[in-house]
Amino acid sequence: MNAVIYCRVSTTKEAQETSLARQEEELTRLAHSRGFQIVEIIREQASGYDLDRDGVLELLSLIKQPEIKAVLIQDETRLGRGNAKIALLHCILKEGAKLYSISHNGELQVSESDSMVLQIVGMVEEYQRKLHNIKIKRGMRRAIENGFRPQRNLKNLGDNSGRDRKDIPIQEIVRLRKNGLTFAEIAATLRGFGYDISKATVHRRYQEYTDATET
Repeated sequence: MNAVIYCRVSTTKEAQETSLARQEEELTRLAHSRGFQIVEIIREQASGYDLDRDGVLELLSLIKQPEIKAVLIQDETRLGRGNAKIALLHCILKEGAKLYSISHNGELQVSESDSMVLQIVGMVEEYQRKLHNIKIKRGMRRAIENGFRPQRNLKNLGDNSGRDRKDIPIQEIVRLRKNGLTFAEIAATLRGFGYDISKATVHRRYQEYTDATET
């Protein structure tokens, strides 16, 4: 099993450097005892309350790779403190990676209170996804009821459906806007047909169009 080792201390003091070296040594032994293949060792000196950390961002990028199955830490506080810890635990577990710690001499056992918070966060995310999908479906239905014909107006469907497209159908944006759709609904509708576009982009393109036609 491929694994990433993450070590963190909060300051750059010399004593903390010793702690970093000790964490790396102990986690390397833990990895070898479990038969893990160490892919990367991340050493970081930063506050656990801060999410804007190079090491954390590298860790989150690495665990998106399907071959990375485990993250080794001294204990959960090395990931972060307070809300930052919960956020990072959620991100790692959501990617399907397992956490191993020295403090548990094996797989990390999340506390009952943290487990409850993580369950709540997971439920909230699930309902956010459902609401987003509902919004897209309603926007698409409303657009079609107002004359939007994706099979006629949108190009490159079929094999290329869902890929990013640079060409945004400005005429469709204008027509859907005239039919009463909000910029958010227009963006959701176009995303449903494979256009990687945000509400802000829809608004900007529409504004550019109206400015050009007024001059």
